[in-house]
Amino acid sequence: MIARIRTAILGGTLSVIFTTGTARAQTTDFQVYRGTQVPPEVERIYEKGLKFLVSAQNADGSFPGQYGTEPGVVGMTVMTMLAHGDDPNHGPYAKTIKNSIDYILKQRNESNGYIGSSMYNHGFATLALAESYGAVADDRIAPALKKAVELILSSQDKNKFHGWRYSPESQDADSTVSGACFVALIAARNAGVKVPDKNIEDAMKFYTDCQSPDGGIGYMPRSGGHGNATTAIGVAAYAYARKKDAPTFAKALKAMKGGDDGNGGGYPFYYDYYAAQGFFQGDFKAWQTWNDKQVKRLADMQNDDGAWDAGLGPATCTALALLSIALNYRYLPIYER
Repeated sequence: MIARIRTAILGGTLSVIFTTGTARAQTTDFQVYRGTQVPPEVERIYEKGLKFLVSAQNADGSFPGQYGTEPGVVGMTVMTMLAHGDDPNHGPYAKTIKNSIDYILKQRNESNGYIGSSMYNHGFATLALAESYGAVADDRIAPALKKAVELILSSQDKNKFHGWRYSPESQDADSTVSGACFVALIAARNAGVKVPDKNIEDAMKFYTDCQSPDGGIGYMPRSGGHGNATTAIGVAAYAYARKKDAPTFAKALKAMKGGDDGNGGGYPFYYDYYAAQGFFQGDFKAWQTWNDKQVKRLADMQNDDGAWDAGLGPATCTALALLSIALNYRYLPIYER
């Protein structure tokens, strides 16, 4: 297998990530970071899904179907393509990536950097900009990313729970919107954007406050358990904050493993998106087992046109489904262990 090389300048640091055709990775961080040969079945269904997204994109950069015009969903589609490791400026998905970035930037409020009409959208769109920064040749990304991050930080600072909710001015907070905003902060920080340690610590306290006695992460502080998706979000958040020695993380990871029933409840693809990250960051052997099952499950569920659809619209479901197995490639900086 010919090695793929992705070179990205992130915050002034040159990062070169190689993926080679070696044997399946063991559990050491170095080998996990470098990646392994991508199984043919993963490549087959992943490329089929990407081709659907390319063919489905509207002329303005959005996508048809439910939520397809939301900038957060468009941001997720950018992530799926960057995750595949092709040249984002001249490769087969370059035009789709460019159109998507154009759409995201047109949805922002230039005065305060707010993208879309909810912090869900803002979080995922900011994450896409952070992962694109230094990889996609577009001078507009850096200033847009900086302003988007500033809005996330100011929103958290004003929030009494030090989390996030639907509006930048919200005084309540939930673990799902907070997950989108927090991961965006981590990705931006990795790219060289200033994110104070206090904001990271405050977000971790918020997730601890959401933890129930059984280890699961609830929807809101002291709200009790809420299912596998919010627990997976909490696991991923603590892992990305490099707080895997914290009791909150250990209890949440145990709860996520015990509660994984393979269907994600009412939000299957949303759960899959975070479960992949939680398992990969928390227990690599557990991720290998989960990933093998996930690949088979997605292969069985994929439509003939390459899409998946479980009530959230084909663009949303396809993006989330692909991102749930994108860790087989490990090109996105946010996925580094």
